Order: sequence, then structure tokens, then C-alpha cells
Amino acid sequence: MSKARKTDTRSSLPHAADSHAVIRVHGARENNLKDISIEIPKRRLTVFTGVSGSGKSSLVFDTIAAESRRLINETYSTFVQGFMPTPARPEVDVLDGLTTAIIVDQQRLGADPRSTVGTATDANAMLRILFSRLGAPHIGPPGAFAFNVPSVRASGAITVERGDRKTVKQTFSRTGGMCPRCEGRGSVSDIDLTQLYDDTKSISEGAFTIPGWKSDSWWTVRLYAESGFLDPDKPIRRFTKKEMQDFLYREPTKVKVEGVNLTYEGLIPKIQKSFLAKDREAMQPHIRAFVERAVTFTVCPECDGTRLGEAPRSSRIQGINIADACAMQISDLAEWVRGLDEPSVAPLLTALGETLDSFVEIGLGYLALDRPSGTLSGGEAQRVKMVRHLGSSLTDVTYVFDEPTTGLHPHDIQRMNDLLLRLRDKGNTVLVVEHKPEVIAIADHVVDLGPGAGTEGGTVCFEGSVDGLRAGDTVTGRHLDDRAAVKETVRKPTGALEIRGATANNLREVDVDIPLGVLTVITGVAGSGKSSLVHTSVPADEGVISVDQSPIRGSRRSNPATYTGLLEPIRKAFAKVNGVKPALFSANSEGACPQCNGVGVIYTDLAVMAGVATPCEECEGKRYQASVLEYHLGGRDISEVLAMSVAEAEEFFGSGEAHTPAAHRILVRLADVGLGYLTLGQPLTTLSGGERQRLKLATHMADKGGVYVLDEPTTGLHLADVEQLLGLLDRLVDSGKSVIVVEHHQAVMAHADWIVDLGPGAGHDGGSVVFEGTPAELVAGRATLTGEHLAEYVGA
Repeated sequence: MSKARKTDTRSSLPHAADSHAVIRVHGARENNLKDISIEIPKRRLTVFTGVSGSGKSSLVFDTIAAESRRLINETYSTFVQGFMPTPARPEVDVLDGLTTAIIVDQQRLGADPRSTVGTATDANAMLRILFSRLGAPHIGPPGAFAFNVPSVRASGAITVERGDRKTVKQTFSRTGGMCPRCEGRGSVSDIDLTQLYDDTKSISEGAFTIPGWKSDSWWTVRLYAESGFLDPDKPIRRFTKKEMQDFLYREPTKVKVEGVNLTYEGLIPKIQKSFLAKDREAMQPHIRAFVERAVTFTVCPECDGTRLGEAPRSSRIQGINIADACAMQISDLAEWVRGLDEPSVAPLLTALGETLDSFVEIGLGYLALDRPSGTLSGGEAQRVKMVRHLGSSLTDVTYVFDEPTTGLHPHDIQRMNDLLLRLRDKGNTVLVVEHKPEVIAIADHVVDLGPGAGTEGGTVCFEGSVDGLRAGDTVTGRHLDDRAAVKETVRKPTGALEIRGATANNLREVDVDIPLGVLTVITGVAGSGKSSLVHTSVPADEGVISVDQSPIRGSRRSNPATYTGLLEPIRKAFAKVNGVKPALFSANSEGACPQCNGVGVIYTDLAVMAGVATPCEECEGKRYQASVLEYHLGGRDISEVLAMSVAEAEEFFGSGEAHTPAAHRILVRLADVGLGYLTLGQPLTTLSGGERQRLKLATHMADKGGVYVLDEPTTGLHLADVEQLLGLLDRLVDSGKSVIVVEHHQAVMAHADWIVDLGPGAGHDGGSVVFEGTPAELVAGRATLTGEHLAEYVGA
């Protein structure tokens, strides 16, 4: 009895394990963080706020999540670690109380042509099992319904060395679902020969119309003219059948041209290797334009774009084959699955139904499982990743989200909030980087970084509750309750962009006139058809400049100066003043430090241990040879110029000895989009999503065009930065431009001259124009979901 009483006494005392209730960060210095120390409560929802570039991602992703991932990797065997990425330890003194981190970011899903929404989740796998069990006629195991699995048949003989040698005949077969014509891609590519040559001319007369193919080139025109397989003086349309075969398709063959050994091959494989095998984004504009003209993609005629062979398309459940199921809108597919009553697969039907319901719950019910994953926006990709975790049995893990409301209509944000709270209530720690007041409002704990961006940020301005943030004197606290007012007077349009009978994706023969000379906002719930209307129906002529959400490409060598073209006039200015070549002032060319090849750091791969990046000892991280740094412009060397902020460089190149109008114009545009704090030489890989979006906008502002089409330019923008963006849009319109913005942010809607609202729902429930008019008319009518939320926002 006394023993029992002793046990009861112990159980009433606090357990030692319960004391580990926080993630403790001490001395974080990653990127622009200034030796910050904070404690983040576990099993709570913590929102990290602050202006773009204040250090939110550096703290959450590059410090906390990165160290968690690194420590997990170290639990694997040394052999396994040898095959894994080896990130370096973040710049931090102490990280205590970490749990397993699951990062749900906005990185696009793989753009592999065989990757779809279904393959990116468990939905396709479960559907394949379902059809392999219930489909009639029965054609095979789940792999028989997979468009990534080809059918294979083989036969032969093997020798078994067991006692006396014995030869055994073997046959092997595997039934896959891949369409043999398109190899599971759903489309076939074809090359338009009329874009490669003019068949009325001979090779000698300059028949080739391929960029860079000059008549004196050994590797192109002269090779074909002097190969001996073709008559160079005969018009191509008069080639014999054999000549045409050799001209277009001949296998690589060694030939001798004027005593030089060269390899001749047909024009089609040569074009495929020299142009089509390269990254289209990295091509020069005129080369990219040629490729887009010459290569056409058409729906595969054998599978009709379903990616599947004939056998899997013949097997059906209640008249539906797996291609039909994957093509359904997910909300409809969930209803179909619920209607199947088959006890033998009841657990599978339940699991599949729950997965599909998760799509609907998260606001993606308008997608189809056969939607290519590369076509999803960043926000959609993030929500697809969330589907994997909603039904997870894991608890006590740390979920890290990067602006999960990106691309969401105000109507959908409440559902996203409910999901974040559900993850927390299961006993998980939820860390969210976010700007939207609606998400900040549900936080248990808020960490506000700032006070500014770049070198002016990196400190913790506030830690505590939402009420404390609202009462505090920080940029976020002051702007938390900001509400834009509806315009009292709107601009008069100067014309109209007519769209007639638009039917792309879910659009229902939409007829709409988009006014020109004003600020027009296209809005509606996610999946209502906004992007389809703007990006497929607005004529893509020279007068339209489109700034969409596709990510900008850039290696660790790329920076704002190289991306915007700013470095070109700077190099020329240095070269002119010092009487030397401009190439000396390129860290990717003659002026590069020989030790680090112009990168500024030495990357050391320690095999099975974490790799280490250390500043180059020879150039001390300046990227240039010492001799190059002896040349000056306005008293500064090239490394000092690249270390300037945009605002500092704008003043430097605006007047005095360093006055360079070409550079100054680019710097003014960068400052206009709110990037005045950015360092010219900062690697693009360290920029946040909002910074990259605005950097892209700044480069396009130099384009000559009358119509700007922007796709959610407020992505990644702090509440305070939205005001600056609205000022920029006004300046564009006032300068004579027409601005069309696809946007969900109520401040942008209220500031518009004209609104086109699509809906009423998403997917097949959308695709119609439900409102056209001024913001004041939308608020007064409250006839649509957008109208209701905008009226609530402006307090009408």
C-alpha cells in the first residue's frame, strides 16, 4: 500500500519531459539575421511577420527547418548519407528543442511531363489498385493502369551453374499502362519543316532559315552542301526519296570535307540535339522564338491525350475507365467514389474518398488528377503538398509553411486557417511565414522581424500575442488594421480590349471588354478561370507585357545586377574611365578570381559529411582578381559597387564622376518596385519569393508595350509594401499604360478603376463573368462572393 502511495506522489509531480516546451534559438546569424535569440512555443501556431527581406525565411527555413533536416540526415548510416544532399550547418550558436520538420513550401512541383496531380499524391496509386480489383475486363495488376509503366515482353535462355550445367528457357512479361506512341506524355511533338528551310531554294542558294546557320559554317551549311549525299544546287523540293531520307533522318556518318573528318547526320536529329535538348529558359530570345515556331505539340492520336494504352482504357467500373476518372473534376470524382458499394475494397474506398475530400476541403476540388503538376501555381503546389499531410498519423512534428494563402480568394482563406489549426490541434508545432491579417489573427504567438529589409532588418521587433502586436509600435502592428477605401472617382477608359468566345480550360464562351488606359482587376475564387482568361485570351502581341508567376532562373553566380542587365553599363563605364576591356569587370569572365572562379566562396564537398562554404582567401569574397580592383570609378572599385544597395547605387550613378544614365534608369525601376534595400551583388538564390517577383516586374518595366498583365503582384508583399505597389500601378496608368491585374488582395480591388469578377465557383462551377463594373458598384451590390468580402473589408 505504501508503495502505491509513493507512486501516486511521484505521478503528481511535473514530468521532466514536459519542460521541453519551446524551440530555443540563440545567436542566429544566417543571411541578414543579426545574432537574434528567441523562444518559439511548441504545439502552437506561430506566425512570422515583417516586411519582405526582413529575415523571416532566413530564420524559419534557413535556420530552424534546415538544421532539423540536417540532424535527421545524420541519423542515417554513413553509406546512405553518401547519396544524400549535404547542407552546411546554419550560422547559429544554439538550436534547442527541435522536432522533425516537414517543409510545405511554394517550390513548384516537378515539371516532368509524366508528373500529374494524381501521381504527386497517393490518389493515382489508390485508383490503380481500385481498377485492378474491380475493373472489367480484368487486365492485370495495378501497374497495368500506370501510364509511367511500359509493357515489356522478353524470352531467352539462361544457364544455371548447379552441378551439371543446365540451360533453362525463360520468358518474362510485364503489363504496363503506358501508351506506346506518346510514352505516357499525352502529347507528341512534331517539327515544322517549313521553319527550318525554304524548299524552293537549293542549299547553295541559302535554303536554311535556322538561326546561326551561315553559308560558311563548317558544322552546318557547308557540311550538308559538301557531304556527298545531297546535290547542293538542286532545290530541296526536287530531292529524290533517298536524298530526302539522307537529308532529314540519316544516322550519324563519318564524312571528309576538304580533308577534315566530320560527322554528318540528318537535319531532324541535329536540330533535336542542338536546340530541343537545351533549357528553353536559358536560350537567347531569338533562338527561343525559333524553337517555339518550329516545334509543335499535338494531342497523341492513339490515346487521345489520356497517356494510357488501349487495354487500361477498355477496363471499366460502372462505365467509367481510369482515364475518365482522372479527367473528372476532383469534387465530382469524390462523389463517384462514394457511390461505389463494394465490401471487398471498402478500406481502399474509404482512404481514397478521404484523400479526394482533402483536395476539396483545401480549395482544390476544381483540379483534375490528370492535370500536369508543372502547370500548377506556387500556391496550388503548396496546397497539393498539404494533402499528403492532412491524413497523417504523425504528431509532435514541426510543419513549416511559406505563405499558404498565396493565390487564395478571401473566401478560401478561412478554410486554410481551419486546416492550419487542425494540424496544431493534433499536437504539432506549426510555423507560418505570412503577411495576410486574416492568418496573423489566428496565431497563438507572433514573431515580427524588421524593422526594415536587408541590412536594415534581421532583428526581432516583437514577440507575443496578436493583441500585443496590434498595440505595439512596429511596422506590422501599425498596418495590421489598414483598410483601403474604395475610389470615389475612377479613370475613364481610352478604349477596350475585346475578348469574344473564350473557351480555354473552364471558360464558358466568355465575352468581355477589358477597358484600356485604366487599372483593371480580374478577380474570383481560386480556379474560377482568371488566369485562363488573361493568359490565353488576351492577344499576346508586341503591345502586351505579361509578368506571370513562373520562377526566375538564376544560379549562385546570378544577382540583381546581372539579371536586370545593370552590370553591362556599369562594366562599360569602368572600362571607359580606365581604358581597359569591359570583360575585366565580369566575375564570370576575364576578371574572375582564379582561386574561386569568381564565385567568392569555396565550396568544399566533404563526401559523407556536410559540405562547407568558406570565403575565398585570395579575393576575400570579392570575386575579382586583385589587379581588377585597382581600377576605380567615382572612387569605388567594382566589388564596392556590387556591395552597394540599390538606393545607394541610384545616388552614386545619378550624378558626379560615376554618372551613368543607362545604369541609373535601371536602378530607378528597382527602387520603384520597392527593392531599394537590395544589394546589387546579392545572389538570386538568397532572394525571397516577393523579391523575385518584383525584380521580374522591374525588368519588364523597360519593355515597350502599352498593356501590362500582372499575375498576383502582391505575392510576398508586406501590408506596408502594398501601398507602394499601388503607387507604382498608378504611375504606370498615368504614364499612358493599361494595367490588367489578376489579384485577390482587397486593397488592390478597392483601388481599381474597373473590376471583372469570374465565378461563381471554381472548376466547372466557374468560367463565367459574374460582375463587371467599378469597385463601388461591386460593394453596393454584394451579389458575388468577392463583393461580400470587399464590402466587409472596406467596412461598407
